[in-house]
Amino acid sequence: MKKISIAAACVTAFAATSAYAQHSVTLYGLIDTGIAYTNNVGGSGRVALASGNISGSRFGLRGSEDLGGGMKAIFVLENGFSANNGQLGQNGRMFGRQAYVGLSSSALGTVTMGRQYDDVVDFVAPLSAASGTFGDSGFAHPYDNDNLQHSVRFNNAVKYTSQNYGGFKFGGMYAFSNGTDFALNRAYSAAASYHYGPLTAAAGYLQTNGSGARTASGTAFANTGGAVDQAEVKGNLTSDVQRTVAAGLNYVVGPAVLGFVYSHSQYHDTSAFGLNNGSVRFDNYEVNGMYNFTPALRAGLAYTYTDAHLSGATLYGADPKWNQVNAIARYSLSKRTELYAEAMYQHATGNKNVAVMYNAGGASSTGNQIMGAVGMLTRF
Repeated sequence: MKKISIAAACVTAFAATSAYAQHSVTLYGLIDTGIAYTNNVGGSGRVALASGNISGSRFGLRGSEDLGGGMKAIFVLENGFSANNGQLGQNGRMFGRQAYVGLSSSALGTVTMGRQYDDVVDFVAPLSAASGTFGDSGFAHPYDNDNLQHSVRFNNAVKYTSQNYGGFKFGGMYAFSNGTDFALNRAYSAAASYHYGPLTAAAGYLQTNGSGARTASGTAFANTGGAVDQAEVKGNLTSDVQRTVAAGLNYVVGPAVLGFVYSHSQYHDTSAFGLNNGSVRFDNYEVNGMYNFTPALRAGLAYTYTDAHLSGATLYGADPKWNQVNAIARYSLSKRTELYAEAMYQHATGNKNVAVMYNAGGASSTGNQIMGAVGMLTRF
């Protein structure tokens, strides 16, 4: 009887192990907070405890189930929050960063449905200093006009991402309007990347339609349940039609990674910069570099020149332009925890144009703004 009991216990343990291997759910997250100083926010200096200086604080659930034949069911539910006060981010959403379910095939790629990032964020942003592995929030291009800092996420989105075919990957996304007007507040994107040896290159396109449209009386947005939530992007640029094309290169030279990113964004029928249903376009030119001094210590520099052109301006007599320099040092205390120090300087030109660095706490009263922060982040 004892031998039978032992054998039965072994079979039970094996079955439990197999079941666990076929299905997994992981709780993960990141907390980033530090002390930030901005020399000019509306004419006054600002010192603040800031959450998400280089990576937005979050926690989430990630799961997969092995369906056999190289197929898996997958899901992600990811929350954004402020470590300062515990409040939810992304306009108070429970899972505002990501919320999707899908199928992944080892041969055919992955299809996901829900609230997601666009393909420019997935493919091009990792090559920019606006990525979480570099400097993220503070290093965004003015107003995050190309969304490389992923300030806008897309609801009602269906996305396909291919497998890696000899270094080549591609993907596409379509975010439904979810209304009776198919084109009112929808979005779509496509991108591709290629990795070979020390070189990585990527390019992508994003377009939103009708996301800034209001009712005939102009009192409310015509479709609040569409791809873009206007309440969430309040304070950023909004327009009826937005088009962004972006491309980037990274090249590894020993312990250094050198990069270049170019993006072009157009906003049509917008009230930004005091326009009366006019248009504005941005051309962003970014060069960046990260150097690994030791396995624990790395530092980076980035410079971005942004050239904007206004059409239909009533307040601005000259096109705005921005020069921004960013520097960061990151020191890993362990695989999960690191300390960081960063500094940013922005110089803006153009009539009535002011410096306005992303995550600085507000716009400057002049064309210059300086921000610095020290902090720590830990992952779990």
